[in-house]
Amino acid sequence: MPSTYLDHNGTCPPRPEAVAAMVAALSLPGNPSSVHAQGREARRRVEVARRQVAALLNLPPATLIFTGSGTEANALALASAGDRPVITSTIEHASVLEATPGALRCPATPDGVVDLGALDMMLGAAGRPAFLSLMAVNNETGVIQPVAEVAALARRHGALFHCDASQAVGRLAWDWAALAPDYLTVSAHKIGGPQGVGALAVRDGVPLAPILRGGGQERRRRAGTENVAGIVGFGAAAAACDAGAFNRLAVLRDGLEARLRAAAPELVVAGARAERVANTSCLVTPGWRGETQVMALDLVGYAVSSGSACSSGKVAASHVLAAMGMGPDLAGCAIRVSLGWSTTEDEVQHFAGAWTALHGRRAPAPAAQQAHLSPQDRQSVVSQTARQQ
Repeated sequence: MPSTYLDHNGTCPPRPEAVAAMVAALSLPGNPSSVHAQGREARRRVEVARRQVAALLNLPPATLIFTGSGTEANALALASAGDRPVITSTIEHASVLEATPGALRCPATPDGVVDLGALDMMLGAAGRPAFLSLMAVNNETGVIQPVAEVAALARRHGALFHCDASQAVGRLAWDWAALAPDYLTVSAHKIGGPQGVGALAVRDGVPLAPILRGGGQERRRRAGTENVAGIVGFGAAAAACDAGAFNRLAVLRDGLEARLRAAAPELVVAGARAERVANTSCLVTPGWRGETQVMALDLVGYAVSSGSACSSGKVAASHVLAAMGMGPDLAGCAIRVSLGWSTTEDEVQHFAGAWTALHGRRAPAPAAQQAHLSPQDRQSVVSQTARQQ
């Protein structure tokens, strides 16, 4: 078991409040659809959790549908597109990209932000109101997307707007009621709740096409007996979130990046010029494969990722970095370090020392590191480094 966990974007360690609430809920024998006392108590706890998650979003509790994951919540939203043309971006999570093989893909800028000009043209060229699915925060780079501007474009073009906010909720103090997406995905294990629980918020009056049928649960919007303990843990984690306190991580993250850049001048921090959530660093080291770094760091007691946790087991270049203009050689040399509620300054400092030591033992001169890169990637290193100065 790694002694230092720095993969909070993959799964945030459960908060003590969530664990305690789940342990208490696990002792309940009742099905929340049953009318006896035990069933009513299970139902009460589910509804308390619904209110807690809704309060974090500033949305009415009745808009929330509990699901088995953020991926399921995305699928439920996307199934509601009907015959509308679907538009997503090139930097979306795999749960959106793989569910929409025929969608139009909006490009991203080299800084990892959705190209609003291109999106405006695509919405206009669709010929009829579209279904738009764009994330709030990129899971690999931490780059914050212009959700307010995207929502305004969607309204102007009559499009339905689904926003995957799994990496944003609890990390940004956003009023989701004011932003007003039509569908909003959240995931428990990204905020210190349990794995296997998500939710989709659905605005009144927009279409919804259930993908699980056969029961009256969740107002007939998602059949299946509710995961009471998981939902209760989700609610407790939501109640414990403090986006203001989360911002303390920016100091740790920025200090880490400065120290690593000083040790490795060739290092590129993907999205460094864009606005990012406080906890995320996507570190690209030319000539040092991401999976090699992950394994070497794991052996010395540090857990980081080489991309999305949903791509584990795959040795492939990041599609997000490719969408930002990096070729396969450079895009395959990234690791993601993501901090969270339990991360300490000492852990970050010790990680920086471990990474620097590993880099020093294997790294040739920067010029030699870049010699094997394609012209596209060499130019990308130059331009990305210039942007982050």
